[in-house]
Amino acid sequence: MPDYLHPLRFGSFITPLASAPQVPVDLALLSEELGLDLVTFQDHPYQPKFLDTWTLLSWVAARTSRIHVSGNVLNLPLRQPAVLARSLVSLDLLSGGRVELGIGAGGYLDAIAAMGAPKLTVGNAVSGLEEALEIIRGIWDSENPEPLRVEGQFHRVDGAARGAGTGS
Repeated sequence: MPDYLHPLRFGSFITPLASAPQVPVDLALLSEELGLDLVTFQDHPYQPKFLDTWTLLSWVAARTSRIHVSGNVLNLPLRQPAVLARSLVSLDLLSGGRVELGIGAGGYLDAIAAMGAPKLTVGNAVSGLEEALEIIRGIWDSENPEPLRVEGQFHRVDGAARGAGTGS
């Protein structure tokens, strides 16, 4: 077996159907009861048959006590990176450190554009993901006193305060 440099964790991947909104919550509670480490939810904000993943993550984190929560994966083109960085830290603090970041470039580019994001090529979506990770890491870098400036092609911040939940 490969060495992943950390203990393996096991979890569930739950479809957040809005037609039965309590079902994904109940499955998350069952995942925790069964001793799983992580519960994840698809993130397709353009899909009206799904609950909003960020709202669901917050609800499940409040209803559970041990299991970690994550989007699988959060749809970056529809989530501004600096705000996402702060949102992740807020939920992580509120949940006692139980939030994991799973983020992706977006797979359904036409549906993403239909929701108001720029129409990207696959290559541009990946480049945007790289820029977003730089911003997210920069927001989280509370050791650097300088305001964060990233002038990317797809994402930018110009003087954002660093640190999230650190009081800095």
